[in-house]
Amino acid sequence: MLTPSIAETATEERTCPTALPSSGAPEWTVSGSTGSAAVTGSTDSTAPLVEVDGPFTVAETQVHTLKAGDGPVVAPTANVSVCYMGVNGRDGSVFDNSYERGEPVDFPLTGVVPGFQKAISGQKVGSTVAVAMTSADGYPQGQPAAGIQPGDSLIFAIKILDAKG
Repeated sequence: MLTPSIAETATEERTCPTALPSSGAPEWTVSGSTGSAAVTGSTDSTAPLVEVDGPFTVAETQVHTLKAGDGPVVAPTANVSVCYMGVNGRDGSVFDNSYERGEPVDFPLTGVVPGFQKAISGQKVGSTVAVAMTSADGYPQGQPAAGIQPGDSLIFAIKILDAKG
C-alpha cells in the first residue's frame, strides 16, 4: 500500500477569486417592485457581477441557485465559510465584497441578517446562490456605515465554500 504524499493530503487553501467576470448573459435576472437586478455568479477564477437597474426593490425575499453544489446540505445553525458580494438595490453600489479582499468569511448563520440565512440554509456546500432581499430581511433601520438606508433592498451573490454543524 502506498502512502499518499503530503501534497496529496494537504487541504486546499480556500480563496475568493478577485478577477472581474467576462461579460455574458446573467444567470439570474429578477424584476422587482421597482427596477431589476441581473446576477452572474462567481466561477473558480472570477468574481460575480451584479448589475442593478434601480432603484431596485422587492416585496418578498427571493433566492435563486445559480450553480448547485454537490456537498452536504447546510443546516440553519451551521458555521459557514463563504465568498460574497453585497449590492444595494437603491443605487447599485457594492457595500461589502469578500471577493475584493480575496478571502472568504467564516461566521455562524445564526449571526447574520435573515435574508442571508435564507439564501444559504438548505443549499449544498459548493453552491453559488443569489438573493434579492427585502429591507426587513436585511437592515430595516439601515446601516449608515455601509451606505444602506432604511427601506433599501439588497442583492447578494454568494459562493458556499464550507459548512460545519
